[in-house]
Order: sequence, then C-alpha cells, then structure tokens
Amino acid sequence: MNYTQMQPLSGKEVNYIADSVANEDMLIKMCAAAAAVATNAQIEQAISEHMRVHEHHLHTLINALKQHQPLAPSQAQ
Repeated sequence: MNYTQMQPLSGKEVNYIADSVANEDMLIKMCAAAAAVATNAQIEQAISEHMRVHEHHLHTLINALKQHQPLAPSQAQ
C-alpha cells in the first residue's frame, strides 16, 4: 500500500492493535504449552496448526504497525 493513501492510526487504533498483539502472543504460548503435554498426535498436530494461525495473526498485526510507522507523529521533547 502506498504511504500517501494511508492515514495515521489513532491512539485508540494503536491501543486496539497493541491489545491484539498481546492476545495473540498469549494464545501462541497457550497453544505451545498444550501441544507440549498432548498425548495424542492428532491433537498435538491440531494445536500446532492453531499456533501457526496465531503466529500469522501476530505477524500481520506487527506488519500493520510497521507500515504505519512512517506516518506516526514524532515524539520530540
């Protein structure tokens, strides 16, 4: 996406994305813990797939923030 077409994120949007990043990170850790104790290979495989989905979500959110970084106002003091 071209930077000239994007608008800066509002504080509310940044907070929402930050919360979503934290949630996805928590879900990744929970899936990893569940997969580690799974005794059934099919269940472990399903949990591992869910973990990959959450990792994809996390990377998507982080990339969205990186794309908007050039539009963010500077924090000069």
